[in-house]
Amino acid sequence: MATPASLDELDALDDDGFRLAVRHWVAANYPAELRNPPKRLHWAENKVWYHKLAAQGWLCPGWPRAMGGMGLSAARQIIMIEEFERHGVARTNDHGIVMVGPLLIQYGSQEQRDFFLPKILAGEHVWCQGYSEPNAGSDLAGLRTEAISDGEDWIVNGQKTWTTLASDANWIFLLVRTDRAAKKQEGISFLLVPMNSPGITVRPIINLDLHDEFCEVFFDNVRVPKAWTVGEVNKGWTMAKALLGFERIFLGSPKLSAYALARLRLLAERMGVWEEPAFHDQYTRLRLDLADLKSLHARYVDVVRRGETLGPDVSMLKLVQTELFQKITDLMLEIAGENAGLLDPMEGNRELHPSGLFIQARPSTIYGGSNEIQRNILAKNVLALPG
Repeated sequence: MATPASLDELDALDDDGFRLAVRHWVAANYPAELRNPPKRLHWAENKVWYHKLAAQGWLCPGWPRAMGGMGLSAARQIIMIEEFERHGVARTNDHGIVMVGPLLIQYGSQEQRDFFLPKILAGEHVWCQGYSEPNAGSDLAGLRTEAISDGEDWIVNGQKTWTTLASDANWIFLLVRTDRAAKKQEGISFLLVPMNSPGITVRPIINLDLHDEFCEVFFDNVRVPKAWTVGEVNKGWTMAKALLGFERIFLGSPKLSAYALARLRLLAERMGVWEEPAFHDQYTRLRLDLADLKSLHARYVDVVRRGETLGPDVSMLKLVQTELFQKITDLMLEIAGENAGLLDPMEGNRELHPSGLFIQARPSTIYGGSNEIQRNILAKNVLALPG
């Protein structure tokens, strides 16, 4: 089928037609060599796809059309995500699309929107997220990076860590403490900072599979114009929490577990254990767990489709998804034999990469708020247990 030429034509389709249009266009335009990459791609590797999406007008599905987006409902955004996942589309450098853009649309000044949004759409500004610190990860409100007022500027000192693809970015959005006397969740502000500012140092962190996805970022008397403060001073925590709402659906997507389970079957067939009853018992348990996860995920997707607000119980999604992902990759490593020690995909099938998936699953229970923190959220806000 031909992809509709305009957003109006796309809007005229029902949900099934919209899904097929997205599926057709992605299959025709996404680079085959980038399907299901074993590692997070750098900007140099995914910028061609970024610009293809921008040229099609599909880069920012949730932004209003007046600001360069598609103006899609939450339900249709989820359809796009599902079709991208179905085709194995790699995640782009998307912090500007899914975090900075929506933040500026909701909280930014008109001058900030006019300056930053077009540059995100053009790929001129590539963003990274300055949240976590060495002693303030899951307890993000304990951050210590500080901004001190100096006339028309802030002077920023401190350190951020686990900053995804900071080496690719030319801008960073920061949570900083602007009132040391305030309570932890108060006295925090939200700043936009160019990465070429004097006093910023970026150091890549090499992880277990020898990839440099994460970085440390140091701030040594970095001068930031107060005009690049988003929203009210000392109200940054409220904005930071708003950005994390839709992330819960993303982190709880069954995509990773479904992909890993399919690879587990291929690996079992190749290693000659597929017909063993003991393996079949383990595989069936995992398959049923995945079915439960898909059902749970669909429940929360329906909440978003109805335009309702997700409650704290959505933390269950991340718990179930990440722990299932780890169980599947644990079994992959168990049956992979000598291939378990390889950092590269197995010979003859680039999609069989047991150690790569195993390593990818390790931090999944930590990022996005550790699973221990998610359990505390459920205990306090769902079960009403004492703190």
